[in-house]
Amino acid sequence: HDSLSSDALNVTAKFVATAEGTALAYGSLVFMALLPIFFGALRSVTCSKSKNAADMPETITSRDAARFPIIASCTLFGLYLFFKVFSQEYINLLLSVYFFALGVLAMSHTMSPLMSRIFPDSFPNKQFQLLFTQGSGESKEEIVNYEFDTKNLVCLVISSVVGVWYLLKKHWIANNLFGLAFALNGVELLHLNNVSTGCILLGGLFVYDVFWVFGTNVMVTVARSFEAPIKLVFPQDLLEKGLDASNFAMLGLGDIVIPGIFIALLLRFDVSLKKNSRTYFYSSFLAYIFGLGLTIFVMHTFKHAQPALLYLVPACIGFPVLVALLKGELTEMFSYESSEEVLPGSPRLTSYPTVSGSPASLLAPWMPSLWRQAPPPAAAGYSQPPCAKEESSESEKKDQ
Repeated sequence: HDSLSSDALNVTAKFVATAEGTALAYGSLVFMALLPIFFGALRSVTCSKSKNAADMPETITSRDAARFPIIASCTLFGLYLFFKVFSQEYINLLLSVYFFALGVLAMSHTMSPLMSRIFPDSFPNKQFQLLFTQGSGESKEEIVNYEFDTKNLVCLVISSVVGVWYLLKKHWIANNLFGLAFALNGVELLHLNNVSTGCILLGGLFVYDVFWVFGTNVMVTVARSFEAPIKLVFPQDLLEKGLDASNFAMLGLGDIVIPGIFIALLLRFDVSLKKNSRTYFYSSFLAYIFGLGLTIFVMHTFKHAQPALLYLVPACIGFPVLVALLKGELTEMFSYESSEEVLPGSPRLTSYPTVSGSPASLLAPWMPSLWRQAPPPAAAGYSQPPCAKEESSESEKKDQ
C-alpha cells in the first residue's frame, strides 16, 4: 500500500501504539518528507547545462506525464505477476543489489556539496575518471563515464558503508538515509517543463493512486512482497524499544517526489519572475503540509490506510492556482517554460560525481509505481494497514 500505515494492532506482535509514540512517528515522517522537497527544490534551481548527461536534469514533457500512469500500472501489474510466478526471495535479492548500487550513487550525489564545504581549499583534491567503452574507432560507445575527485571518493566510501549496513541488516535508519537521498535526487533532477505538464502528471497519478489502492489488492500484494528503500519509516514503539523498534508508520517516496517536483517547478517560476519573492513556492509548500496532515487525520480517524495523493494533489495544485488568480498572474504561470539554465542570481552548486545517467534517470522506471509502495512485507516486521493485516497469516511471522 502506498500510504501512511495505521496504528492498529501489528500482525506479528499485539502492540498498540501509544499516543506519544504515534505523534512522534507521524511528526517525524512529516519532517522527513519536507526535507527533500525543500532542499531538492532549491537545488533544482541551480542545475546547470553540462556536456555530461549526468549533470543535466531529466525533463518530463506533457507526453511523458500522460504516459506515466499507464507505465506505472503496467510496472505494478508486471511485478504482481512476477511475485506470483517466481520466488520472492530471489527477486528481492536482485532488487537489493540494484537499489544498493543506486542508493550509493544517490547518497554520494546528495552529500557531495556538503563535503565540498567541509574540506578546506588547501585539501589535495585529485581528479579521477572511470571509463568503460564498447567497440573501437568511430564505433566506440561509452557505457560508463564516471568522473570524480577525492572529495567525491570520500562520499562514495561513506555511502557504501550505509549501503552494506542496509544490505546486511535492512535497518530502518539505513532505509531512511537511502530513501531521503532518492527523494532529494528525484526532486532536484526530475524537471517538469511547465505547469500544465505538472497538472497532467499529478492528475493522472491521482487517478492511478486511488484506483490501485481502493480498486484492487494488487498494490497490497506487491507491497507485502517488495523489499526496497522506497519508503520512509519511523517506529511507533521507539519510546519503548529504542532503535530496535519494529512497528512502523510509513510514507511512500512517491508521496514526496511527485508533489515535490511540482513544488520545485513553482520555485523556478518564482525565480523567473525576478520579484525577489517566493510566493508560489511557499504557498505550494504549505499546501503540501496541509495535504499530508489531512491524510494523517483521515487515516487515523477511520483506521484505514489512505492514498496520500488523494489529498496532496488538490492541495498542491489548488493553492498556487488560487494565489495566481488573486495576483492576476495565472496566464504567466501557465505560459512559463522551465529552463535547464542557471537562473540569474542563483548560487551554483559545487560539482558532484557524474555517471552516464543521473541517479534520477536510473530511478525513473521505478518512480511511478514502486515509490508508491509504502508498506514492506509483514515478514520483515513492519506494520501493515488494516486491509492488509486481515489477509495476513501467522505463517508470515518472522523476527526482526
